Amino acid sequence: MSYADTLFINMCKDILENGMSTEGEKVRPHWEDGTPAYTIKKFGVVNRYDLSKEFPALTLRKTYIKSAIDELLWIWQKKSNNIHDLNSHIWDSWADENGSIGKAYGYQLGVKHQYKEGMMDQVDRVIYDLKNNPYSRRIMTNIYTFADLHEMNLYPCAYSMTFNVTKKKDSDKLVLNGILNQRSQDILAANNWNVVQYAVLLHMLAQVCDMEVGELVHVIADAHIYDRHIPIIEELIKRPTHPAPKFSMNPEIKDFYQFTKDDFKIEDYEAGEQIKNIPIAI
Repeated sequence: MSYADTLFINMCKDILENGMSTEGEKVRPHWEDGTPAYTIKKFGVVNRYDLSKEFPALTLRKTYIKSAIDELLWIWQKKSNNIHDLNSHIWDSWADENGSIGKAYGYQLGVKHQYKEGMMDQVDRVIYDLKNNPYSRRIMTNIYTFADLHEMNLYPCAYSMTFNVTKKKDSDKLVLNGILNQRSQDILAANNWNVVQYAVLLHMLAQVCDMEVGELVHVIADAHIYDRHIPIIEELIKRPTHPAPKFSMNPEIKDFYQFTKDDFKIEDYEAGEQIKNIPIAI
């Protein structure tokens, strides 16, 4: 089975067996019919994925990896906050009449800041430091900007990446690792989607900075399963599993901004039946 399956199954069992229910408490999310969206939650879930060993896609059900990559490029490469630049409808509920989600996600990554090397946004700063100061302990991004929260249609869930470079004892090749910090996560709808996205991001940055890919550590402050998702999760984690798919990128791309969806290839991806019409809390 995919190691991502193992982590997912164990995480879901732990949440269901040992988590806390918010039923009857004051909660912000609600279902489309206006009913409060309660959860079973665990605090401080940490999962580690060794990307040098396999690509962390679930096989219990298929993750739409190309669509996940499209959203990743929308945020990290296009630095957009407008759904008209996105090829899916996952952000439609949070967009205004002009398609904007406010000063959120890609907008924050695109804001330029003054460094001693000049004006750079957060993404360009990461790439600059990985190439010029790889052992810096300050290579990170953060899009949870308090001054702009009132102008965000949704507060960032996956809000921070911290990059750290290591080296194997038997090699001179640098290894790129990353920690994804997430304040909140809908485990059924978003867990593997985010894991796949930030695994791809580490692969992209490693390639353009002439490094090997290492570990992705995923830290979730509030890992939750919504009440209407419980029977779906219970069925999902009992399904048969399969080996992880093979992931590759166009090796000719050396500029982060030249990647397109077509430069990524997923092969031998065998997975269980897709779950359709998952209710999404808003």
